Amino acid sequence: MSKLIALNVKCPHCDASLMDRNNRVNDMPSIKLNLKSNGKEGVIRLCSVYGCTEHKGDMVFNENDLVDFYCPHCNEILNSNITCKDCGGDMVKFNCEIGGVVSICSRSGCDNRYAMFEDIEDAMRRFHREYGV
Repeated sequence: MSKLIALNVKCPHCDASLMDRNNRVNDMPSIKLNLKSNGKEGVIRLCSVYGCTEHKGDMVFNENDLVDFYCPHCNEILNSNITCKDCGGDMVKFNCEIGGVVSICSRSGCDNRYAMFEDIEDAMRRFHREYGV
């Protein structure tokens, strides 16, 4: 049986946690973000399990819509100047509480994501301590 890995992330600008323990997706705390797309604004809660694309939100997207994601605390944009290698959209960056960065694509329907760690040895130590794997 595989173990699901839920990542706790925070804003790269204000360092506030983006985790919403009261609104769960897949029975795990969600990642709460503000967003804007096609002139509309809303809130989305992403599944915190790495690799899962499930979410809850108050907006409906069309395939290929570009979305701007914002921190719900400081309202800074989380879209970066890194381009998705799959579709050309902006990658959206979050800092991991165990160290490193997780990014997702800002284009609706693109499932590209990656995790990056500056000190992989330290990140793996924290990862094993946190998840016991």
